[in-house]
Amino acid sequence: EPNIAYELAATHIRIEAPIPGKRAVGIEVPNLKSATVRIASLISSKEWASSNEPLIFAVGKDISGQPIIASLDKMPHLLIAGQTGSGKSIMINTLLTSLVYRNSPSDLKLILVDPKQVELTPYNNIPHLLTPVITEPEKCISALKWAVAEMDRRLRTFAEVGKRNIGEYNNFKKEEGMPYIVIVIDELSDLMMAAARDVE
Repeated sequence: EPNIAYELAATHIRIEAPIPGKRAVGIEVPNLKSATVRIASLISSKEWASSNEPLIFAVGKDISGQPIIASLDKMPHLLIAGQTGSGKSIMINTLLTSLVYRNSPSDLKLILVDPKQVELTPYNNIPHLLTPVITEPEKCISALKWAVAEMDRRLRTFAEVGKRNIGEYNNFKKEEGMPYIVIVIDELSDLMMAAARDVE
C-alpha cells in the first residue's frame, strides 16, 4: 500500500479488496486538490431530504462529490478519534448541527459533556439540552447513571406494549412518544482518567 501511494504521489490511498460483487480490487486515490465541503450543501441534498431517519447526520462527500449521510441510531456508540487538527471538533459540531436541524426539542434531547469548557459551551442555550453543558466529571457520572436508569425504564415500557425499540414505540404512541436522547462527550479520555470505572 505505501508503495502504490508512493508511485501515485498520493499522501494516502484506500484499497477495497475485493469490490463487493465484483472480481476486482478498488484503489481510491484522493483528489489532487482538496475541496471545502460545507454542511449547507449536504443538508440541502436529495440524499438528506429523502431519508426519514430522525438521527441522520452529515458526514461529508466521497471522492466523486456524492454526499455521505449516516444514521446515528444504526451505530449507538460512535468514537471520533484523530490527531490534533484533524477535524474532530468540526465533526462533533457537524453532528450536533445535523441533529438539531433535523429534530425539534420534543423529539430529541441532548446531554453534552465538555471538560475543557471550550468546544460545546456555545450550545448552552439551545432548548434541546436536558441539562446545561456539563464541565465537571462528577456531574457527568451522575448524568450517565441517570441515562442508564432511564434506558432501563424505557426498555420496561417498550416491553409492556410489546415494542422492541423507540421507533416502534413512538409509531404506536404517536403524540405520547419519547424523545431520543443523545449523549456527546468531548475529550472522553480526560473523563476516563478521572473516573474510569464509573464512566465505563
